Amino acid sequence: MSAQPARLAPARLAELIAGYAGDAKAIDPVELDLREVLGYTDYFMIVTGNTDRQTKAIHDRIHMGLKNEHGLLPRRVEGLSEARWILMDYLDVVVHLFTPETREFYALERLWGEVPAKALTA
Repeated sequence: MSAQPARLAPARLAELIAGYAGDAKAIDPVELDLREVLGYTDYFMIVTGNTDRQTKAIHDRIHMGLKNEHGLLPRRVEGLSEARWILMDYLDVVVHLFTPETREFYALERLWGEVPAKALTA
C-alpha cells in the first residue's frame, strides 16, 4: 500500500505554484484570495506566458514539480491542447495560465476586483 501525499495548506500550495511558474519565466503572477467569496476554492493563481508554447512549459513545470516533489496531481486540466488558457484545478488552488491576449480578454483580475490580490514575484 503506497503512502498518501501530505496535504499542503492552500497558501503553501499557492506559494509553490508561483515558484514553479517563476522557474518557467512566467509573467505577472497574481494570487487572488477567494476564501471569503467562494466555497469551492481558496485561491486563483493567474499567470501569463509570452506564447502558447511558454504557457504549456509553465503548465509542465507546475505539473511535474507538484507531482514529483509533493505527490500532487490536479483534479483536472483544461485547455492544454491550444494552450491559450490552461486551467489546472488543485481544488484549494485553481491555476489560470494565459497568453497575454487571452489574459487581457478574460480579465479575471477585473472580474474578481473586490477580492484581495497579491502580485507575486516570478
